[in-house]
Amino acid sequence: MTGAAEQPALTSVLHEHNPRLTVHAAASLAELDALAPHYPRARLVSFVSAVVVPGRVLDALGFGAYNFHPGPPDYPGWVPSHFALYDGAATFGATAHAMIERVDAGPIIDVELFPVPPQATVERLEELAFVHAAKLFWRLAEALATQAEPLAARATPWRGQKSTRRLHAAMCDIPADVAKEELDRRIAAFGAGHHGLTPTVTLHGHQFRYVRPEGGADAPEPALPQNVMAEAAE
Repeated sequence: MTGAAEQPALTSVLHEHNPRLTVHAAASLAELDALAPHYPRARLVSFVSAVVVPGRVLDALGFGAYNFHPGPPDYPGWVPSHFALYDGAATFGATAHAMIERVDAGPIIDVELFPVPPQATVERLEELAFVHAAKLFWRLAEALATQAEPLAARATPWRGQKSTRRLHAAMCDIPADVAKEELDRRIAAFGAGHHGLTPTVTLHGHQFRYVRPEGGADAPEPALPQNVMAEAAE
């Protein structure tokens, strides 16, 4: 389960380790449900996907389910890069874990960490997290494609508050008396307007939304490079 752009590359690396493997791609819960007849003989691999897989699907899978989360164990949940940037985290990364019904709570299989670059943006953190999630996938692909037994888990625990869309929205609700330092942190982490959520302040019954300047220091970086999967494989 992943995006259409990632499906060919991830399928290819699985086939390299097991040419007899049948890989079915899905990008949504509806597409996953259409594969229900295969569940008893299947293993689900979710790669940087926002789809929440329900317990009924996880219980039906014959060979378990594994997720590649674009954040380290310190940052479970939704869009973790935003919260890491707000916190001023020194390190970030990606986590491979077994899936259980609770999101980002299953046993951790492996972790990739990297130092957060100076002046990093949300886009840069997401790009680097994607690359490191791909590195994890390449490292675990043989076991995922050939090993019938569950993948061995580390003793590494999940830590920190699980981020949610509700928490993201709360961070975008700017109090009228916000201090400059706090406003700057929120703008840096949540000011890009991702996912339809924009920092907003309410004054005398009127809402004012933050508009990101074009071409300034807060402008987005270029889109994820096309060769990012190749870089991860190196």
